[in-house]
Amino acid sequence: MKNRKVWIFGIVLAALIPVSILISLSYGSRSVSIGSVFGAFFENGAPQTEVDIVNARIPRTVFGLIAGAALGTSGLLMQSITRNPVADPSILGVNTGASLFVVIGMAFFNIGDKNQYIWLAFTGAVLTAALVFGLASSGKGGATPMKLAIAGAATATALQSIVNTVMLPNSQVMDRFRFWQTGSIGGASWDDIKTVIPYLAGGFIIAIALIPSLNALALGDEFAAGLGVNVARTRILGIVAGVLLCAATTAIAGPIGFIGLMVPHVMKLVLGPDLKLLVPFSMMGGAILLVLSDVAGRLLGSPGELESGIITALVGGPAFILIVRKVRVRSV
Repeated sequence: MKNRKVWIFGIVLAALIPVSILISLSYGSRSVSIGSVFGAFFENGAPQTEVDIVNARIPRTVFGLIAGAALGTSGLLMQSITRNPVADPSILGVNTGASLFVVIGMAFFNIGDKNQYIWLAFTGAVLTAALVFGLASSGKGGATPMKLAIAGAATATALQSIVNTVMLPNSQVMDRFRFWQTGSIGGASWDDIKTVIPYLAGGFIIAIALIPSLNALALGDEFAAGLGVNVARTRILGIVAGVLLCAATTAIAGPIGFIGLMVPHVMKLVLGPDLKLLVPFSMMGGAILLVLSDVAGRLLGSPGELESGIITALVGGPAFILIVRKVRVRSV
């Protein structure tokens, strides 16, 4: 019965991917016909202006798919490593840490290369994750879900104030940074995709390789160690993969929140705790959610557009409250 449910759910998600691609290429501030979408790939006499619109949307759609998959996997890794259902790059302040280092690079070192953005974002994300876990681990009970959420929110608030302090006096940096900070895949280009692919591929490979170890870790550190799992190495590699996936995406699209929180949680409700299923399904779910959020932002903001980070925040805020209530966390 469970295998049948998994197959049905997998078929639904697999079908939604081409559907979301078609919707992304068709709809926006100016919608085009299905024939024009196919006309971008096969000559069929579609109006050239509509074909040009489709061609302009292809890079953002492709980037939306891989970025959503990366964010969904990143959130799953963090939740698995911490055994915490509210662990997520945005909730834990990791996105804000990445943002801080990027704006420092912009303001003080005049950095504009996307490859350098990735390493700045990666450094900021790693240091912020270490700070949040350190703060949450202090005191009685260790790093409980509520303590992690509070430590992440406090850290994100503090870091955001530093971001504003660095950004506001410099109007040129503010103009470059404010759109990036909202979180959007609208400015993605083929060059951006080529830049992030190696980093995302590395993160995905590490995540897949860690599946057996993380499944054992879910049963407890002592049990995992008894099965021959190097617990410390597994956690470190998992954090590196999760932060790398998040940082590479953030460097190009800005901090897009809540996908890493919502998608893995939904997948666990449907599929259970096995990461052999959760990793590929979280990739698909994240890709679909980000692409459809981008389309929703274009439609709701027409004739302009709302950034996809705003849409995911609107959906993710209530989802976060429901998740926290469901896990019935009582200790702080």
